[in-house]
Amino acid sequence: MTQLAFSTINEAKANFDHVYVEKDPRQYFNYLGSLDYIIPHLAQPIFEQLIRARAKTQREPVTVLDLGSSYGVNGALMKYALTYDALRDRYTAPSLQGLSSEEMLKLDRAFYLSWPRDPNVRVVGLDVSKNAVRYAQESGTMDIGLCADLEADDPSADMASAIAEADIIVSTGCVGYVTSKTFDRVMTLARKGRTPWVASFVLRMFPYDKIAATLGRYGLETEKFEGASFVQRRFAGRDEMEAAVKAVEEHGIDTRGHETEGVYHADLFVSRPRAEIEQLPIQKLISVVSGANKPWTIGTNVLGRHGPGARRRARGTAKAPLTLAPGS
Repeated sequence: MTQLAFSTINEAKANFDHVYVEKDPRQYFNYLGSLDYIIPHLAQPIFEQLIRARAKTQREPVTVLDLGSSYGVNGALMKYALTYDALRDRYTAPSLQGLSSEEMLKLDRAFYLSWPRDPNVRVVGLDVSKNAVRYAQESGTMDIGLCADLEADDPSADMASAIAEADIIVSTGCVGYVTSKTFDRVMTLARKGRTPWVASFVLRMFPYDKIAATLGRYGLETEKFEGASFVQRRFAGRDEMEAAVKAVEEHGIDTRGHETEGVYHADLFVSRPRAEIEQLPIQKLISVVSGANKPWTIGTNVLGRHGPGARRRARGTAKAPLTLAPGS
């Protein structure tokens, strides 16, 4: 599917451009929080598992490149002993809403320094928003922040050097805004001696085949995690819902119990060398929180669906002692 086709699908989506140009993350959490944006919470334990698996194969810290990193939310969850709930509660706290962005940044520097940090993880963030990248790097949610549009241009020499260090490349929502062009430019700079893994959460209305084919040219085979999809957020309105349902169904995918319940669902794709897949396929590499023993609710919306008959569940801390079941 071409970028033009991606753009056509995106026409019906709610526009969040005004959120990503802010100088700090408060509007990001306030606005997206009103739509129960939850994908970083669901992605956190999966990224943790991938980082642990990669760490077993190398001596140096695992460098993660986060595509579409915005204010470094994924980075904060990977680097620090924090949950998504803790971040959301912080940035939507009434007592912090009247501060200037510089005051907020000063507080955030101290906030992140006060939390235990995983010494085995480095995070490089890449985004088109200069303000978001600046804040993430200066607050500490990213170790290196890169502002670039790889759909349009090659990265600078300094950016290329940082990208080339990636051991794992992740994304939780940029596919559909970026295409195989971005992945091609990133993979061209692949880590010397060993190709990085790629993990993408992709809304079900966007096909991933062209990106998977691009990754295949660099020696990566793509697996889709079966038996689970992951909620991104609620639809902003009926028009957005109807357009999403139509787009998903045009790919021959059943939307009942997923998009028809009023939420965007994403699939997880992980790309690794064939030899590594044969040794440990994705269904054994990754476990997901089934929630079978904890019936959560978030408003009236489902957070994720893991196979037929899954129960409703809602926000909880990512560290909660829930049942882990591969492909549950």
